[in-house]
Amino acid sequence: MSELSDILDAAEAMAARDDPMALATVVATRGSTYRRAGARLLIPAEGEPIGNISGGCLEGDVARIGREVIASGVPRTVEFDMTADDDAVWGYGLGCNGDIELFVEPSPSALEAIAALRDGATGCLVTTLTGPRAGSHRLEADGDQVTRIEEVNGERVFHEPLLPSFRLIVCSAGHDAIPLVRQAAELGWRVVVTDVRRTLLNARRFPGAAEFASPDPEAAATVLAPDGRTAVVVMSHNYLRDIAYLRSFLDTPLAYLGVLGPRGRTAQMLEQMGRPEAMERLHAPAGLDIGADGPEEVARAIVAEILAVTRGRDGGPLRDRRAAIHGEG
Repeated sequence: MSELSDILDAAEAMAARDDPMALATVVATRGSTYRRAGARLLIPAEGEPIGNISGGCLEGDVARIGREVIASGVPRTVEFDMTADDDAVWGYGLGCNGDIELFVEPSPSALEAIAALRDGATGCLVTTLTGPRAGSHRLEADGDQVTRIEEVNGERVFHEPLLPSFRLIVCSAGHDAIPLVRQAAELGWRVVVTDVRRTLLNARRFPGAAEFASPDPEAAATVLAPDGRTAVVVMSHNYLRDIAYLRSFLDTPLAYLGVLGPRGRTAQMLEQMGRPEAMERLHAPAGLDIGADGPEEVARAIVAEILAVTRGRDGGPLRDRRAAIHGEG
């Protein structure tokens, strides 16, 4: 949610100054595109846009359209078709070969609903794209979680699932946890650092952490209440403490459970717990095999593995992928 947080912060500041603005949202894509539905670009009447919808290829044109929408006060949909292999397409300087549809609206009320995510709200943002109610929004708390456009009473309506930030629980406040917390926070994840050593739990050491906790490791899961949008990395380097963290989190509904350290050490801990079969569900050693050396690189390997696991990918080279980059499978 890091990029979206930047957009929300900028929109709130502009609204406080009563500055006009427009919001462009990707509502549909086809073929190879840099961003998917839900990507946004906030366009001020003057100055540089905030956000990203195409890696820089279309932002200039969309900013121009956004300022036209600010002037007219009327929302509109616009399509950029890059599927044709001709000079007009290559003139955009595009690196993708797909079709992007955007909804551009003035004084974006959509951001008011999205801002609820900061408080942990979950739901589906429903935006009317055409017809007399174009530009209207509502947040359905019990809406389904499928991104789509559908026809409703002659109007095209965009359904966009909204979820709170992904959460990462780092079971250690040690030196090597510092780059992991920082890199995860840069992705917009809500990072919780837990350790029994309370003196290490502070914002100066971990400026990107959203929360600190110091429960007994055996009670960590009970106190921190992980769910299906939570990853946990056990990395205290204390054998008995790591066993306690593992015992606490092992049977919770996590998206990812990783353990730092050699495979044999984790296997020994599980044997001592009487749970050797649990090795299959752990990511141990944590991280992708990229030859990482040192805390910074190890942190990158772990963050990359969490992304791959939560998105159903194997973490291999894109050159070996036969399906579309943003496709399933």
